[in-house]
Amino acid sequence: MTKIHTQNAPDISVVKPHFLFGAISFAVAVILMLLARTELFLPYYHTKILAIVHVNLLGWAMMLVYGSLYQLVPVVFETKLFSEFIAKLTFWITGISVFLMAYSFWTGHLDDYLIWSAELMYTGLFLFVLNIGLSYKNATIKNIKNYFIIAAIFWLLFAQTEGLLMALNFKYNFLETGNLHHLKIHATSGLVGFFIQMIFGVGTTLIPMFLVSHKHSEKPLWPSFIFLNSGLLLLALSWLWIDSRGMIIVGWILIFLSVVFYVKFVYDAYRQRFKRILDEGMQPTMLIFILIFIPALIGMVLLFQSGEHSSLALTLTSLLLFSVIFGVINMIILGQTYKTIPFIIWLERYQPYVGKYQIPLPKEVYHATLALWQYRLYLVFFFMFLLGLITKNEWILNISLVILAIVAISYNFNMLKMFFHKPVLKPLEKKTKKNSTKTTS
Repeated sequence: MTKIHTQNAPDISVVKPHFLFGAISFAVAVILMLLARTELFLPYYHTKILAIVHVNLLGWAMMLVYGSLYQLVPVVFETKLFSEFIAKLTFWITGISVFLMAYSFWTGHLDDYLIWSAELMYTGLFLFVLNIGLSYKNATIKNIKNYFIIAAIFWLLFAQTEGLLMALNFKYNFLETGNLHHLKIHATSGLVGFFIQMIFGVGTTLIPMFLVSHKHSEKPLWPSFIFLNSGLLLLALSWLWIDSRGMIIVGWILIFLSVVFYVKFVYDAYRQRFKRILDEGMQPTMLIFILIFIPALIGMVLLFQSGEHSSLALTLTSLLLFSVIFGVINMIILGQTYKTIPFIIWLERYQPYVGKYQIPLPKEVYHATLALWQYRLYLVFFFMFLLGLITKNEWILNISLVILAIVAISYNFNMLKMFFHKPVLKPLEKKTKKNSTKTTS
């Protein structure tokens, strides 16, 4: 794990605010879900659902990606982050835009506040892309791990371009195909192109590292990368210009194959691992590579539905959306929170005292048992939530949301415990030499 920190790592003040903002956003997203529990049965494009999705994805998931990537640039690019000032400026611009955007969707102000928030978000994204791009330019090693991350950032730029166009279209109405058509382009390029691909890219480094796996094969990574981006490109071309159902089918099949190849990489690293027992951070991380087949299979069923606005198609689309967000993206965040943040906090608090005092391990800066039960409860929430959506049962849905609220409280408790952790130092035990004495009777 020490590879996470090098002499090139950015100052802790660059990284920490992203994780704290993310934890708060997670809690806000859960509160909004509780307030809008009846609207969750409505089509995925309802404005309150869009508010929840954007707080979860942009406020929690994307902020944690930003913070993690700033910390990991020295590892994956083997160079310093280009500008810590730009990173801090990006944080503030993005943070303000997240809650302005959520307010816009929640209240239905789609022709004024939404445009401002989208423009702010796009400005923050431009600064992020500039910072990472210039860091990559100075990279000493360029390999498949880097390509996943760079491609993910490209698709994020594409997704947010679509988002900005849709925001402007609410007021100026210039998109001939309408916002609903562009929403699926925006969602696919954001969820699959950015989030899934970023998980793949960062996972190529972190998963073998945390499993302590050295003999795994990286051969599946290239076909996974090529299939994923080829599939996304076919979808984008078909939706924007060519309008070919055949291209859409081939595109989704390629994305499915990409997932299969990446899972093969993860399985090989898991099989070759030196660390046999998985902790509370790696259990949910490994689980997502099983759960990822739920949205993949839902997507395949949806692909062959006639009439994308039928009741069944809308239900399947909602299930697809929520299974990607809650079953894959949120699950890996819950896991990797306890693999990266404790170590970052530990370095800040204890690095000056290494070798001078007895110091605790990184996992001792948070409540490990609570983190383990938090992940298990989240898994219960996930399946109950999907069941509630499928059966349209309010009781099941409400119980699942109460469980999610408990998870959010425990998650924020552990985050605050880490952020306000005070060093616990004990003096080193002195070794005493015992001289044997011979006694004569």
